[in-house]
Amino acid sequence: MRLAAKLSANAIRMIEGKNFASLATLLPDGSPHVTPMWVDHEGDIILMNTAEGRIKLRNIARDPRVAVAITDHNNPYDRVVIKGQVIARMHEGAEAHIDKLAKKYTGANKYQRSTPDEKRVIIKIEPIKVL
Repeated sequence: MRLAAKLSANAIRMIEGKNFASLATLLPDGSPHVTPMWVDHEGDIILMNTAEGRIKLRNIARDPRVAVAITDHNNPYDRVVIKGQVIARMHEGAEAHIDKLAKKYTGANKYQRSTPDEKRVIIKIEPIKVL
């Protein structure tokens, strides 16, 4: 059993800033799949938001190990890498969460790229190692 890690003050600053995160998941053949995403946190748990049917969700359903790299958009040499594990995938609250992220990243009150048939999902990641 792995012990959860605490997010560092720098990691929290990076997550709370308007910085994009790269989420790395594992494809069935073991090769990495990396996706740029918006990022949020709830205490030491990292939150990301996606939609059903995406490759990253299929990957984490099979293997919950992930890595998240965040680079400061004002200083690309300032970064944090978090190795962790997906501990939950939730539909509840996912629409409100993507709207919260849209406000943070674009200033819009509502996420503008939704399609009517899209079902949003919050991915909860427990950090295991913060670098």
